[in-house]
Amino acid sequence: MNRKPYRIGVIDLGSNTARLIVMQAIPGYAYRIVDEIREVVRLQQGMTKKGLHKKAVERAFSTLRLFKRFCDTTHVDTILTTATAAVRDAPNGPAFIERVSAEINLDLQIIDGEREAYLGVLGVLNEVPFEEGYVLDIGGGSAQTSEVRKSFFHKGQSFTLGALALTERFVAHDPIKASEVKNIQKEIDHQLDTAFWAKKIHAPTLVGLGGTIRNLARIACLRHDYPLNTLHGVRLTRADVEKTIDLLRHNSNAKRKHIPGLNEDRADIILPGAMVVATVMDRLGVEDMAISTCGLREGVFLEQFWEHLPRPTVPEIKRFGVLNLARNYHYQKHHTNHVRFLCERLFDQLSPLHGYGLPELELLDAAAMLHDIGNAIGYDDHHKHSQTLIQYNGLPGFTPREIALIALLTRFHRKGKPNILDYKTLLDKDDEKLLLCLSALLRLAEFLERGRNAAVDDVSVTWTDDTLHISLIADEFPIVEMWQSEQHAVPLARAAFDRKVRLDSLAAPGPWPGLSEDDDDENNTETFPPPAPST
Repeated sequence: MNRKPYRIGVIDLGSNTARLIVMQAIPGYAYRIVDEIREVVRLQQGMTKKGLHKKAVERAFSTLRLFKRFCDTTHVDTILTTATAAVRDAPNGPAFIERVSAEINLDLQIIDGEREAYLGVLGVLNEVPFEEGYVLDIGGGSAQTSEVRKSFFHKGQSFTLGALALTERFVAHDPIKASEVKNIQKEIDHQLDTAFWAKKIHAPTLVGLGGTIRNLARIACLRHDYPLNTLHGVRLTRADVEKTIDLLRHNSNAKRKHIPGLNEDRADIILPGAMVVATVMDRLGVEDMAISTCGLREGVFLEQFWEHLPRPTVPEIKRFGVLNLARNYHYQKHHTNHVRFLCERLFDQLSPLHGYGLPELELLDAAAMLHDIGNAIGYDDHHKHSQTLIQYNGLPGFTPREIALIALLTRFHRKGKPNILDYKTLLDKDDEKLLLCLSALLRLAEFLERGRNAAVDDVSVTWTDDTLHISLIADEFPIVEMWQSEQHAVPLARAAFDRKVRLDSLAAPGPWPGLSEDDDDENNTETFPPPAPST
């Protein structure tokens, strides 16, 4: 593929924070974030009935100039921009937009609450697979709740329940007073009484996004010694939200800054946001929420990335997430796909012995797709690099346990004794057995494809009580693959299946006795079977 990737910048001017992300993308093929700048602007701070405060406006202009200059110097092809609650609610918002256009040459788009909710849901639906439920997005100036039906946005509603907006209205003391907490809760309850889902009492799926919610999740992860470096697939429990609220209520801003995982610039405003989270969870009757690392900015980008589809969402999140990561790290497609094929053949034929099903095959297939992406860093220890790339990037749609297992499978695809020590807070002894089995299959497939030329077309597996017999189907005797597999893969398969392992090939290792080399050369044009004699 020779198509040149585009660089797309997305600027989100929020009520508390301004963010720029730069995405590198080939439309419909692959994308990745290549840069990000985050600046606390506090645009809502000091806002009155007349509109945005002069100092807040100047902070915003300084940041937007920085973002525009960065995009110009790094050769961003397209800049997409949004402005949310603070600008749309301010009487002087239109004048602010005009000045941005005239002085900075940025076409800043004010989006309404419904549009903001929709874009946030687009980001979520390209990362978290679910068909029915709700999405909660808490920003600085507002909070959006949205309903998802049939895996797409149904409707959304915006409330002035942003973390900064509530702090500005109700918090005047440090540490916060009990009366101020009471007033915040009263306001949250008052506004949520008008929610379109207010009278629903079933326990739906709830997904959370936005800086406040992700920060609460990060605090919870550090509390539980979470071993991954991504929030993909993390679930934030109601109990953890309540623990964090208790910490925030009883500490000053200075002490809050030392809470592990809490961004220092959120220390003074995160409590009201956490209270909104707890209240929504309570009203919807859920004990936890899924965390989305994607949100409004990603939604803006993905709306363009998937513009050729009837809906700008990927139909198979897990499948595309794995493929997207593989493409971004320049995987060898033909080699990878043959390893995947051999993995599936080994898995299916050995299913009576291992007893696993489609969920485990999905993990094996993902690991087979990603096992060599570490070569993008360097060949030496590339198995370790593959693990690192998965651990830091995460995989949309997969749970933390599944991400950990996929990362470990790539780590042990070529050598080493599989173990779960790096992820012991996510995995258990049953997973150790699973890891051993799937690692053995992946390692066998990898070394049976050692020449990277599909020399082994297929495998046929049989077994007895003490022996596993693997016949290799090939056009020519696969001497390199057999030699490498005997050395590096057979010992692990022996441990996984508690049997001796025998490899043989249906292709003969040499010519039949009594035949000369010339009898088998390209000049021998005799067909097989030979033609019938003429009469």
